[in-house]
Amino acid sequence: MEFLEKFFSKYPEEKIIKWFKQICLAEAISWFFLFTAMTWIRIDPEGVFPIVYISTIGSIHGFFFTLYLLFLPSIRKIYTWDDEDSVFALISAFFPFATIWIDKSLAKKDREQ
Repeated sequence: MEFLEKFFSKYPEEKIIKWFKQICLAEAISWFFLFTAMTWIRIDPEGVFPIVYISTIGSIHGFFFTLYLLFLPSIRKIYTWDDEDSVFALISAFFPFATIWIDKSLAKKDREQ
């Protein structure tokens, strides 16, 4: 985790927050497209286009999912989340569209404790 702190220390908090908000939205949108890809592959399992589509969208979604997880320790420090908030943000990465909820309600500096 030290390498993450060292990497993110180069950037101002506002920039990290902006990136995190964009990643939360991108992860949720990519999940939607992944869901469409999973549906399409069930409808046409022998087709070439569904296979290419699910492979591409799956890789993109995996990229945003990984970015979300990499940003969590720095965001925890910025927003001074306790352990419960951090675990909740971590678990929310595994549920569809939950990262948008994290962005809108948990990722605020002036929220009540």
